[in-house]
Amino acid sequence: LYKTSFLFSASEEFLELTKSALQAALEALAPESLFGLATFSHKLGLYDVQGPIPVVKNVFIPQDAEGTLPIELEDVMPLLQFLAPVDTCKDRITSALETLRPTTSWERTPPGTGQELNGVLMGGRGFGMAMEALCNYLGSEYGNTFALARVFAFLSGPPDHGPGQLDTRRYGEQYASKGEDADRALLPEQTPFYKDLAAVAVQAGVCVDIFAVTNEYTDLASLKFLSIESGGSLFLYSNTDDSTLPQDMYRMLSRPYAFNCVLRLRTSTEFKPGHSYGHFFPDPQYENVQHIICCDSYATYAYDFEFANNVGFSRHSSEQPMVQIAFQYTVVVPPEELPGSELLSSSRGKHSIKRRLRIRTLQYGTARNLNELYDGVDPEVVLSLLVHKVILASLEEGVREGRMLLHDWLVILTSQYNEAFNLIQYKNGSSSITGQLDVTFSQCPQLQPLPRLVFALLRNPLLRFHEEGVHPDYRIYVQCLFSALEPSSLHRAIYPVLTSFSTPDKQAYPRHSLSRAALITSGSPIFFLDAYTTLIVFYSSTADPSLPFPPPHDCLLRSTINKLKQERCITPKLIFIRGGQDDASVFENYLIEEQDVNGTGLTSVMGFVSFLEDITQSVLEYMK
Repeated sequence: LYKTSFLFSASEEFLELTKSALQAALEALAPESLFGLATFSHKLGLYDVQGPIPVVKNVFIPQDAEGTLPIELEDVMPLLQFLAPVDTCKDRITSALETLRPTTSWERTPPGTGQELNGVLMGGRGFGMAMEALCNYLGSEYGNTFALARVFAFLSGPPDHGPGQLDTRRYGEQYASKGEDADRALLPEQTPFYKDLAAVAVQAGVCVDIFAVTNEYTDLASLKFLSIESGGSLFLYSNTDDSTLPQDMYRMLSRPYAFNCVLRLRTSTEFKPGHSYGHFFPDPQYENVQHIICCDSYATYAYDFEFANNVGFSRHSSEQPMVQIAFQYTVVVPPEELPGSELLSSSRGKHSIKRRLRIRTLQYGTARNLNELYDGVDPEVVLSLLVHKVILASLEEGVREGRMLLHDWLVILTSQYNEAFNLIQYKNGSSSITGQLDVTFSQCPQLQPLPRLVFALLRNPLLRFHEEGVHPDYRIYVQCLFSALEPSSLHRAIYPVLTSFSTPDKQAYPRHSLSRAALITSGSPIFFLDAYTTLIVFYSSTADPSLPFPPPHDCLLRSTINKLKQERCITPKLIFIRGGQDDASVFENYLIEEQDVNGTGLTSVMGFVSFLEDITQSVLEYMK
């Protein structure tokens, strides 16, 4: 097992942040891991850190998008010279990190100025060529020197040099002048280069994690495939000042993970898998078999099903529907976790690689009527599948189509529910309403959260329009994050949990709706909002001045925050706000229930109430 770190020299601030992240990685890595350090700009640098002084050997990356490296990396530096054991070379790796310097202005000559050295353009981010060469470099020893390679790629902007360079001019004013839909135009990849490179990485046993620290357009829509299809993650940080990159790096490498995984799902004959969702790639030969290069316990995969025929589940059959999941994977087992017999046969103190297979067979009952069907709904799982579907629709048809799909889904569900409870009756091809339309699902507790969750999803950056200020890279980041979250975490990310405290040591109410009215009527002085990636502690402007601010480290509120932070797969940003003194807009923006669903700001009537009225009208139109 080994890791390789891969970084780009850019600004001083970016470089210092990256160094901190790599230091955190060194602390988290198992001692037997191997560590390699490479840099890229207009050249690719390989570091030999096994000697007394770090040595770097550089290869120039051609500017041409169709170019190739003039020499194989194995001829530049043998792989085993590049990969250093962490246990014996930790201090030397640290010394090598300290030698890294930002790219200077004279090295970043813009194209077309004629200021070139021996025909080679100076500067640029030759990320695509560097990654391709690195994957081929590592692939030569896959299965021999290592069982898994993880490449951590740090980017401060878009690749703009050599093969894989991205044209960022597609982000700008030209869509308005051309009458094109920016929400649709900026979501697809502009080149298949990184999707093809992901296939190369998979064959080489390489998992790629991309850390983008930038607020400029980087075209993550094209880059994302390299990470998510190789089993890695995509991270986006808008600046270096409050970035949680080092903490995220440490968390990622501290928790157990499996690699070279195969996931297979089978069902009984009455139904079959429809779509599958998650960061994996399908087997080219077998149906319903997915390959996962690397995953941990946070990784989540989703399926929806369809009937195999028009009969559905037989009411007269004694056999119940079955689902079987087989998961085969490899793990690295530390010596203290090995059974006694295996510990004696293995090298003393050495980690071992184990191949394991888990099989889970599940039997389900079938609903005899719609009441039982509705009672069996898990609203968080429904939300999770809806998110997957609207992401897919957005990528294929644009954000507007994703919003329409979500709206229409709720309208159809509401119509069918009202019909099931005899509030709508159909006779001779026409419909009639026998009572007040129920758009809040008052007779079914399991469905009641859904209108609010759909409203919140429509207000989320995932589905808000480009003209509302949603950066296309941030939208892609949210897509990648949401498509990997388990349902309860996704619920918080879509509709945050708002709790109130009477003092830092005493909770007042466990849950409030996301509205200003809830803040006013509760009378509580302290509010805590959990939006998964962001945690906010808000002190009301009317709070007693004697209440300690920020809350002390030994109080209930702080222990709640610390517990939540420990449970997350990423490090949430923690913000403290004092109402009436600090800018509270970041907190108020989460109070969505008084915001218009189309993003035009506050309306004359409450946003969520307005939304329900719109659903009512749409149900009436649907009935016609």
